[in-house]
Amino acid sequence: MGSGLDFLSYLGYDMSVKIFTCLDDPSDIARVSCVSRSWRDFVIANGLAKHLCLRKFPQLSRVDHVVEPASMAKSLLAVGSSNIEWETLKKEHRTFAFLGRGFMSFPEEEKCISEAIIASSTDHFPQERIDNTLEKNDTVGGRASYWSSKGYSNPAVPETLTYKLVADLCVVTEIRIKPFRAYFQWGLPIYSAKSVRFRMGHLKTYIDDLMDESCLNSVGNKFVWTYTSQEFPMAQEDCLQSFKLPEPVLCIGGILQIELQGRVQTQQMDGLFYICVAHVQVVGRPLSPAFGVEILEPSENFVLKAFSYTQPQPEPRETSQEAERLRRRLLSIQQILNILRGNVVDLVEHEWEDEDGDEESDEELL
Repeated sequence: MGSGLDFLSYLGYDMSVKIFTCLDDPSDIARVSCVSRSWRDFVIANGLAKHLCLRKFPQLSRVDHVVEPASMAKSLLAVGSSNIEWETLKKEHRTFAFLGRGFMSFPEEEKCISEAIIASSTDHFPQERIDNTLEKNDTVGGRASYWSSKGYSNPAVPETLTYKLVADLCVVTEIRIKPFRAYFQWGLPIYSAKSVRFRMGHLKTYIDDLMDESCLNSVGNKFVWTYTSQEFPMAQEDCLQSFKLPEPVLCIGGILQIELQGRVQTQQMDGLFYICVAHVQVVGRPLSPAFGVEILEPSENFVLKAFSYTQPQPEPRETSQEAERLRRRLLSIQQILNILRGNVVDLVEHEWEDEDGDEESDEELL
């Protein structure tokens, strides 16, 4: 092809653009860019890598501009003003080309939740707090581990559980929820919801503001949701139920909210409807530490930050297991500290009372 006319010259500009925009795999864009300098320039000039990312994830339409690592940004200072526009296009190409690669090849994780932020209601705090839903085991410290809503006579009252993900940019593919079975209550009731749907977005203000009790009534105003899913039916079963999204969703801002709709189970002792969740998992591809975002107020557009163009490696299994062992060790230390401080009522009841005593204690919590 070096001695003759470029293939793009035969096709013409419009036809070339039409053909190239049919590519739906980021690796194809990368291969096309390697054919020749003229092909690479064509891909860059027409923003094909960016357009492909936008087709896959429309949420990226809110990108105001991109920022590269400081080491690369310095090289642009020497560029003349006549070339700034071209250098900007090259920067966008590098960023979106690697972002597209990340959508497909960054390691997929089953633990994409960093921390629990807040629940719309909690029956007994802190025993039944939302943090319990991050525990994989059914019992922790000798007690059942679950979150419980407050009880209502109206079964239509919804509940929400809000979490922070491990990355500000995260491709979410699946959410898993395990309803709680009250093994300590007569009939072993399962406090599931009728259906569930999911929202993803970012905070308007700092997360710390959400921890203030005075903010609980206005917590819904603290978020901007860029995605809301369809409703998924939930079974009244105490198993980890999988809710796969129709298409992968790019969560910009790292906030996930689970909305639980419809109550199906009453508690025998008060006749009220409750929803209880034992465990929550989010499956996806975190795009950090390679990428980050900065939300721009008040437009709610965002800056896409490329911190690195290096492919992240999956966390070694040994490291993950060691972190879990450390977390459990810290939990044991916390229980010892509670004993030393005299906070031993719950622990003593469970460890040394008979089985009936345990059931009564747990049932009172729910």
